[in-house]
Amino acid sequence: MYDERNTIETNNLDPEFYDNSTYKKKKKGKISSYFFTALIAAVIGGMIGAYVFPVYLMGNVIPNPANLEKSVGQQVSEINIKATNDIYYAAAVAEKCSKSVVGITVVETVNDMFWGEQQMQSMGSGVIVDSEGYILTNSHVIGDGNGNNITVLLSDETKEKGEVLWYDTTLDLAVVKIDRTGLPAAELGDSDELMIGEPVVAIGNPLSLELQRTVTNGIISGLDRSLTVSHNGQYAEIESLIQTNASINEGNSGGPLLNAEGKVIGINTAKLKSGEGLGFSIPVNTAIPILEQLIGGGKVSTVYVGIQGIDVQGYEERLNLDLSAEYGVVIVEVIKDSPCSKIDIKAGDIIQKIDDKKIENMSSLKRKLYEYKAGDKAQITIYRNGETMTKEITFEEKPDNY
Repeated sequence: MYDERNTIETNNLDPEFYDNSTYKKKKKGKISSYFFTALIAAVIGGMIGAYVFPVYLMGNVIPNPANLEKSVGQQVSEINIKATNDIYYAAAVAEKCSKSVVGITVVETVNDMFWGEQQMQSMGSGVIVDSEGYILTNSHVIGDGNGNNITVLLSDETKEKGEVLWYDTTLDLAVVKIDRTGLPAAELGDSDELMIGEPVVAIGNPLSLELQRTVTNGIISGLDRSLTVSHNGQYAEIESLIQTNASINEGNSGGPLLNAEGKVIGINTAKLKSGEGLGFSIPVNTAIPILEQLIGGGKVSTVYVGIQGIDVQGYEERLNLDLSAEYGVVIVEVIKDSPCSKIDIKAGDIIQKIDDKKIENMSSLKRKLYEYKAGDKAQITIYRNGETMTKEITFEEKPDNY
């Protein structure tokens, strides 16, 4: 049966829409136009968001995360630590200073309870501090004055005979002279300006001369340390030391401790065998007045005030007392006819200053005295019975038997 509703007038159809493949192309064209429109809108929106969000919203409408972090707990330190390219500072320091480090061998006569006098050779380090052949080292490296046949090994592998110009067992410092000129001298720094945590480099000859000019690095771990050392059965306390975690071993003694600029800020003296990373150096400022006298005039003029004393803290601990003075040297005895005896200073007084220098212990007093010559005057500040007073003292050369 013929049904008009099912009849399709093919002749009236538009051939363009009748073709299936052509129809698909038209559909894709519409989708592409939608896509590009959306893409352009997204780009424009992203640009606006990238500008508006950080400039107008962040920190104004929306809280800044960095500000939130600062508001939690204690206030954040305002110290800015800037990274630099000096990652290999130790290499630069070694290149600058290694040729100034020397090896020192000494033949020392020691008394053995079974074998009597024995000749023993010891080895240490030193640092050239003047191109005319002046070398700074430890007193114990040169046998505290008992050593002989001192030999200095230079960076060019040549050897020179050394002569001891000066030494002080209390400071554990010594100056050796060799007959050479034009030597590479190290630059001296200022050990009074040191900070805990700053980087340092130690150079020396650990254990043997085969390991000469070994370089180790670390930081300053502490300042104003005290250490009791032993040499040939004699014990002495060295004060105001620099503590470092740079590796220091036997043979490093007398070698330099250098800052990141390659300046000598200490002379390595000892390590604690009971722990790792516990090395100690003598501040170079202790030696500078002595070097200036030796290099300038050839002789160290040692003056004295004429007392026996102990620092306030040690006095309090030994006698279980609590002094009203916070620091200084408690005078235990005044030597007869000494400079102190001539200006009404007596036992029980506490020396707290000489001129502008704060005196905290006998070591700091002794270091300060190296800055004066016989006949020089200074203001000495003492604490007596709750009162501070100042007196003028005239220094005299220390007697040989003092």
